[in-house]
Amino acid sequence: MNKGQSPEPLDFFIWTVEDVGLWLETINLGSYRQTFKEHGVNGEYLEGMSMFTTEQILRFIRRCHMRWGDFITLCKELRRIKVACLKGEQKVRRPWWAPACLSTVFLKVAKSNRQSRVVSLKLEP
Repeated sequence: MNKGQSPEPLDFFIWTVEDVGLWLETINLGSYRQTFKEHGVNGEYLEGMSMFTTEQILRFIRRCHMRWGDFITLCKELRRIKVACLKGEQKVRRPWWAPACLSTVFLKVAKSNRQSRVVSLKLEP
């Protein structure tokens, strides 16, 4: 990921803590950037939030000192990214950790497995 450049939405599950911070800026939640960094919130953590129980959601909100409306915004933006991935609206690219010699193989597999990496984000009432 280039410094200062917004991370690719399709790659959100491999985002670093810095990538999450840049994304928070783009969705007008930049005030939480430092808090997320201190708690090590990366893309894998964001992806796992879809499995959170109500208790875990409340613990996350308290730990990050989030307003409820900001948490809802965060969840809506995550869902928007996941839906775009399911629809194939995001371009597939080789992750930074994959060797260049595997670019073609990675792109083929990523395109065919795109839906298996995306899970729905549901909020409990």
